[in-house]
Amino acid sequence: MAMKPWCWTVLLSLLACSTSPQGEGTRRMAARLAQIAREQDVAVNYFLNGARVEYYRNQKPPADPLKRLEFDANLAKELLYAGQTEEAIALFRKVQPQAERYRLKSKPSIEEMLALSYLRLGGQDNCMLQHNPHSCVFPIAGEGIYKNQRGPRQAIPAYTALLEKDPADLASRWLLNIAYMSVGEYPQGVPPQWLIPPQTFASDYDIKYFPDIAPSLGLDLLSLAGAAMLEDFDGDGFLDLMVSAWGFNDQLRYFHNQGDGTFAERTEEAGLTGIVGGLNMNQADYDNDGDPDVLVLRGAWFGEQGRIPNSLLRNNGDNTFEDVTEAAGLLSFHPTQTAAWGDYDNDGRLDLFIGNETMPNSPRERFHPCELYHNEGQGRFREVARENGLAVVGFVKGVAWADYDNDGDQDLYLSRFTEPNLLFRNEGSDGQGRWRFAEVSRQAGVSLPLRSFPTWFFDYDNDGWEDLFVAGYETIVGWAIVQDVVADYLGLPTEAEPCKLYHNRGDGTFVDLSQQAQVSKVIYTMGCNFGDLDNDGWLDFYLSTGNPDFRSMMPNRMFRNAGGQFFQDVTTAGGFGHLQKGHGVSFGDLDNDGDQDLYAVLGGAYTGDLFQNVLFENPGHGNHWITLKLEGVQSNRAGIGARIRVRVAEPQGMRDIRLTVGTGASFGANSLQQEIGLGQATAIEEIEVRWPSGEVQHFSEVEMDHFYQIREDRDERVPLQRRQFSLTASGGDMHAQH
Repeated sequence: MAMKPWCWTVLLSLLACSTSPQGEGTRRMAARLAQIAREQDVAVNYFLNGARVEYYRNQKPPADPLKRLEFDANLAKELLYAGQTEEAIALFRKVQPQAERYRLKSKPSIEEMLALSYLRLGGQDNCMLQHNPHSCVFPIAGEGIYKNQRGPRQAIPAYTALLEKDPADLASRWLLNIAYMSVGEYPQGVPPQWLIPPQTFASDYDIKYFPDIAPSLGLDLLSLAGAAMLEDFDGDGFLDLMVSAWGFNDQLRYFHNQGDGTFAERTEEAGLTGIVGGLNMNQADYDNDGDPDVLVLRGAWFGEQGRIPNSLLRNNGDNTFEDVTEAAGLLSFHPTQTAAWGDYDNDGRLDLFIGNETMPNSPRERFHPCELYHNEGQGRFREVARENGLAVVGFVKGVAWADYDNDGDQDLYLSRFTEPNLLFRNEGSDGQGRWRFAEVSRQAGVSLPLRSFPTWFFDYDNDGWEDLFVAGYETIVGWAIVQDVVADYLGLPTEAEPCKLYHNRGDGTFVDLSQQAQVSKVIYTMGCNFGDLDNDGWLDFYLSTGNPDFRSMMPNRMFRNAGGQFFQDVTTAGGFGHLQKGHGVSFGDLDNDGDQDLYAVLGGAYTGDLFQNVLFENPGHGNHWITLKLEGVQSNRAGIGARIRVRVAEPQGMRDIRLTVGTGASFGANSLQQEIGLGQATAIEEIEVRWPSGEVQHFSEVEMDHFYQIREDRDERVPLQRRQFSLTASGGDMHAQH
């Protein structure tokens, strides 16, 4: 049965009469996406829950009592996943006594699903319908406590009953504690035998509180899982915002930073109407015209239903975009959510690697090999993965380029779900027009974890060698998630694979320092990114957690880099611990005050798993900073892959701070301008830029707390005048600061 929601009729009507400046490429892609949505089979695609409810209701219920019971239980689950929670509760209540009578076996059980429905109702009544900046922030307290308590008041006895049957049920114990938090009775009201003590979540360091100001700016978009991107799309010196969500009718949205503390939506004016879907995005100046372009990735997790094209959106330089996917030679039909830009042959043009998803144990006709697109110039790409040995087949969930061996060219890492990860060392040209990559993951020691998700390279200890982070994910799909996380919090054994931090030894190999760095934790990471929260010159990172399962209410986590030695969990101190599913993460200085703010997309995969996105404003930490915008000439225009070293003088001596130009991790998109914390430096002694072309430039007499543009062919840095302003609303007014 194909999905035929009324919203697509409306969308096609809007496309037909839209006055937005759309070109033929955008209109063709919008029509193609609309057609794919109409053809989705709800009997196969388990994430189209609203349509699946309609599908079940159109079926004739089975006559056999047991089969009818299973039918009703499945309909109740679909109602819950579709956000029709009160109807789900009514049906679960009807099914429960019959399930006990027939001893219906299901995992989760009907009792668990009913308890979860009560808890879910509380979230909808309060976190969504009465949303405020503290809604669903863990641990729930203060203004986050629910005003409408009908849901959690019913969830508490339901979870208590489950624990009385199975005292070892860590998932029910966790959710019981959350229910007590939501009614303001944690920890004192929780029965001692089920209490998870507050000190379990205590932060390792006081990072200061980062308030969520998205509601005051109108940026608390209600959405499903998706991506966030902070970038100056029109070159006016202010970071704009682009947001996607993965639903088949979820419009890509563009918000222009007005430079006075306000944002204005310009989606239609930008020519983006009908460009829908997209679990992930990243940006690059693929045509070297000075304007950041956008890549939208689609089809992840859908299997054969995910044969959906990606979109390359060319920035026209006038706050409009054109879908040039087909014209650029990038049109293909594979499920993916991960891709990375890098100039692997150093010809000055950015190439593109796309990690596609082949479900485990798929027959050959359902293989989706990864793609490598060589940038031929003139806006065209050529697919060369097979001839270069990179047509990998696997369930690829994260990819990242980096020069890990410091030999001047870009190497490639692939994170695969259920298989060993792969590291491809760039071996250069074979002299016959092909590029060579050697797979060296085992020799380098970076093939684990086997069930991994996002990944990134960064020099976390500023030693000049790119280190590698790989996020572990689930071991038993669908039901052990919460148990694993709670067990890890409580120091209990778990079979889940923790995160991996690989330190680069500088000899082509890595050593696993996850334990010493205090990141060997069970964190079901979806979106993620890294930046410098407190401008101390050490890179921190944020992990957005989640799983489609509604029980996976675990906080998103923030980790502060403690001088390149280890990482401190600062989740609760900073107010970062949203219980809602977390996806795309973007660090960027939205108000030009020199510190990085953070935008994150919240919301899950099922139709009803919506939530408002967040914008954490940096409160400032009194440290120095510098922001650099690079302009390549022989290298790619945006300078992606360029290595920056800032040498600063401090009271205790000299030290180097290092970054590589890029958008960050594999599930998020930071700004391409490099926002660099300098800590308590007294002066900048030197800035060194190593361009992908091999050019090396050095700059002295650079002031701290300023913005500069650096051009590859000029041994000078151009100061950029940028106005600072306040993002914080006061009585509904925004105040600019000059």
